[in-house]
Amino acid sequence: MLFNSFEFTLFFPIVIILYFLLPHKFRWVLLLLSSYIFYMAWKPEYIILIIISTLIDYSMSILMEKSSNKRRRKIYLLVSIITNLGLLIVFKYFNFLFDSVSALFANTDITSPVRSFSLLLPMGISFYTFQTLSYSIDVYRKKRKVERHLGYFALYVSYFPQLVAGPIERSDRLIPQLRQKNIFNYDRVKQGMQRMLWGVFQKIIIADTIAIVVETVYSSPKEHTGLSFVIATAIFAVQILCDFAGYTNIAIGCAQIMGIELMENFRQPYFAVSIRDFWSRWHISLSTWFRDYLYIPLGGNRVKKPRYYFNIMVTFLISGLWHGANWTYVFWGGLHGVYSIIEDILSSIRKAIGLKPLIKKPWLKRFVSTTFVVILVGFSWIFFRAENLNDAFYIVSHLIEGAGMWIRPSYIKVICEQINLDFMEVLLPLIFGMIVMIIMWIQKETGKNPYESFNKLPTIIRWIVYIAFTLAIIAQFVLSNNTSQFIYFQF
Repeated sequence: MLFNSFEFTLFFPIVIILYFLLPHKFRWVLLLLSSYIFYMAWKPEYIILIIISTLIDYSMSILMEKSSNKRRRKIYLLVSIITNLGLLIVFKYFNFLFDSVSALFANTDITSPVRSFSLLLPMGISFYTFQTLSYSIDVYRKKRKVERHLGYFALYVSYFPQLVAGPIERSDRLIPQLRQKNIFNYDRVKQGMQRMLWGVFQKIIIADTIAIVVETVYSSPKEHTGLSFVIATAIFAVQILCDFAGYTNIAIGCAQIMGIELMENFRQPYFAVSIRDFWSRWHISLSTWFRDYLYIPLGGNRVKKPRYYFNIMVTFLISGLWHGANWTYVFWGGLHGVYSIIEDILSSIRKAIGLKPLIKKPWLKRFVSTTFVVILVGFSWIFFRAENLNDAFYIVSHLIEGAGMWIRPSYIKVICEQINLDFMEVLLPLIFGMIVMIIMWIQKETGKNPYESFNKLPTIIRWIVYIAFTLAIIAQFVLSNNTSQFIYFQF
């Protein structure tokens, strides 16, 4: 079931009404059944994978807590890890492995030892797998006590607002909130609905609108030229942010209505002043997951420089592979690893020679740093979005083709017609959405809550915004006659 579907507009109000009508002790049953129904609306039989992960991790965690033998505890942890990663590898990476092995044997007489088979990728498997893995690892490390109520643990694994695309919540944060008794609170519900409305607007009006242009270029790159690639890549940077942040806002808003606070997954990422800063702002729940369960166990930055850089590259390469079974994602992750290493080397050189900043004014320094980071991140999105590495390298090699004509109005007009870049249908929603986002980002950067600021506006202005947003969403939904899934659902 998609957040931007007609089914969800019926499903969610029913769940919320029942949630506040039922006594507290029965609410976990409602939410667990609702979460399973939510997932089964996509493909019913794949619910068995969530149930397997739930039962394995629940039982292994209890065995870990009962045992004082370190070797046995490690065996129980390995059962949990192997089960979860095994399911992930089989359903998400097996055919990727087959294609990669086949490519190695393509020019030889040796037959590939691996055989492919067709499996549909379970929606959200990477997210709920990592969520339940973090629980098992934390129990093994004795960082949290075991959750003995199977119902609440199952709900933690499958809680529907963040089931298929995060945020990836830690058990010590989410389970206590699922247990607490929440009463209906008008202000909380209102702000949750506002956040949901903004999330749907980001997805349908901004992301889905400009996706048409991006798809036109990236689906057939050899039919386009340099300016087309620059435009498509630039607006893809907006598309993926609005698509994923839109989902996150809907998820956070859904949970907020029920009195449950999910973690923020984005913090104005395109305001970052360094690559390291970018990754502290983008997909925060995943970044912190890799930090705590991969990067730090590898040694983090508490080792010699060569090993430190190795830890960075391994973390980013695996992070890239997590996003999808394609070498484009691995290359994208590796590129960010290279960015991070070069950034650290340059920083070390500046400190060693005592080089003073060339730009003295703080606002100008920030503007230049942010612009440079946006360019680097934007370049990396080419590999994230391209369908394969050949297409990605073709786009990179033709990125500045015909640059001398980019300022000619007649040339720009031809390019816009080729890539379906219409002002009213694409640029107007994009410009309007970006203005609203930038205003919200500036408020957040200065420590303000944009939703609280919005609620201070006169009632008539707020209702004009509500109605305008709602009508725009309905109009776009009806005109497009298409419900597109969120980008991160495929991960």
